[in-house]
Amino acid sequence: METATAPSMDIRQRNKLKKLDRTNGVDVAIIIFTAALAIIELYPFYNSLLISLVTQGEYMSTPFMIFPKKFSFDSYLIVFLNKSLFSGMGVTTVITLLGVPYSMVLTTLLAYAFNKEFVGKKLMVMMCIFTMYFSGGLIPFYLLIKDLRLIDTIGSLILPVGISIMYLTVIRKYFLSIPAELEESAKIDGATEITVFFRIMLPLSLPILATFSLYYAVERWNEWYNGMLFIRSFNKRPLQLVLRSIIQTTGNALETDDSLQFGIIPYSDGVKMACVVVTMTPIMVVYPFLQKYFVCGLTIGAVKG
Repeated sequence: METATAPSMDIRQRNKLKKLDRTNGVDVAIIIFTAALAIIELYPFYNSLLISLVTQGEYMSTPFMIFPKKFSFDSYLIVFLNKSLFSGMGVTTVITLLGVPYSMVLTTLLAYAFNKEFVGKKLMVMMCIFTMYFSGGLIPFYLLIKDLRLIDTIGSLILPVGISIMYLTVIRKYFLSIPAELEESAKIDGATEITVFFRIMLPLSLPILATFSLYYAVERWNEWYNGMLFIRSFNKRPLQLVLRSIIQTTGNALETDDSLQFGIIPYSDGVKMACVVVTMTPIMVVYPFLQKYFVCGLTIGAVKG
């Protein structure tokens, strides 16, 4: 009986695999819809890249182009000929490199602490959540930064935006999803809270930490509002403010000796799109290295029974 049923079982399994591999109408519709959605999402950035790489005449004749007839790097020359671009990029790099670890340390420590029981916990949690919906206002915020003597310093772009309450809430819930047996077993072996946090919680939370590190990095890289409020020195402006000034001065005011000696005739839309590309490229380069952490958590199968 066993020898007779074995071939029939193999045939059934093969038939099931064939059915699974077979593409039906629903699969085709999903593929078409997904491809169309991807094109709709990617084309605006692709079109921005093309606009930054063509002349004004070609852009005016074909605003929605697929492939340019002739490339022109004049818009990028205008952007990079501005001497303040590299100082702004340096300031933004410092803000990002210092601001992301600063925010992540504060956020993860507070999220872990809020998962413990202590006197006044509920009040502190409610006070933090309250700040997510209400703020003291712009004038008290400015007066606070002034009293702390942070006006016209890089610290005014890093210190006031330490924690995002929304990110804090998500990371706190993720910590709660980690099995409590892991922490209990570590404490039985003599581990302290600091050891549990750094040796257990953080390694098991790499996906969520990488995700919000990228979110914080994007926020710090795009920092401009606090710079507009607090920065006075020309060489301390972040990249976004520098690019904003380049866009505002595009035209006759931008036809400086540097651009004229290269025979550059600037046009506003090309310079705007070149600024967009310059701004987005660093984040797009970093993203693939963090993408692997977004797929799934590391706690699956950590505890049995």
